[in-house]
Amino acid sequence: MTQRQRLIALGIGAAVAGVTGGGGFYGARELLHRQAEHARRLIGKPLGETPPQADRVWRRSYEGRPVDLLLLGDSIAAGLGADRRKETLGGRLAKGLAKRLGRPVRLRTVAVVGSESAALAAQLDGLPATYRPDVAVIVVGGNDVTHRVPVADSVESLAVCIRRLRAVGTGVVVGTCPDLGLLRPVPQPLRSLGSRASRQLAAAQEEAAVVAGAYAVSLARVVGPFFITNPDEMFSLDRFHPSPLGYKRTASALLPSVLAALGAAEEVPFGHVAPVPV
Repeated sequence: MTQRQRLIALGIGAAVAGVTGGGGFYGARELLHRQAEHARRLIGKPLGETPPQADRVWRRSYEGRPVDLLLLGDSIAAGLGADRRKETLGGRLAKGLAKRLGRPVRLRTVAVVGSESAALAAQLDGLPATYRPDVAVIVVGGNDVTHRVPVADSVESLAVCIRRLRAVGTGVVVGTCPDLGLLRPVPQPLRSLGSRASRQLAAAQEEAAVVAGAYAVSLARVVGPFFITNPDEMFSLDRFHPSPLGYKRTASALLPSVLAALGAAEEVPFGHVAPVPV
């Protein structure tokens, strides 16, 4: 079962309990299953599971040592939905960061499509022992919601990853779980349940991230409104992952905290939270 299908199935039992009572149980359950089947047909899987490979040194013509940028997390961090490497989240961030700093940026992506927060440890373990990125960006959480992973387990995995990165001097930025209620192919009441669960996880991620020493960016607050007002432009073909424009907006939303994590900015805007002072 794909992530999209798991989201559709998310909370069917809870939804049934919330909208039925007594003799209406079986009729409501049948309605929810019909909704799920309809949404699966609408969403499909047109993008496959292999995003464009964007790892390289961006803006080689700039002078200075390349800034090492690491991306961890799930399909959004990996860039699924982009058509070309420069349109992925990593490519957009690398280009934006290079332009702001006037230095080349070396991108490394270990994010994997379908990953939950528990996979972050393995993503770090797969890196060379001597690798010390200057800044790391983590976007994860959607699969935790669709798999109904307990929030406490999700945020603990995230916090452990942040602490490991901070221990070697890496600045860290966390893009918190997007609002899954924006996925229009998912019918009500399942969409509302997904929205509530994703927002709960995002709030917990923000708190855990700043305590562990990372900057937190609320993707639901900072970039979510663009997906609400312009869904045709912001979503890719599967209506689930960002389009090239969606990744452009998401990278722009993350960039202020990335600069701050590198010490290149002192303040962060609305929707960004700085680490708790030690």
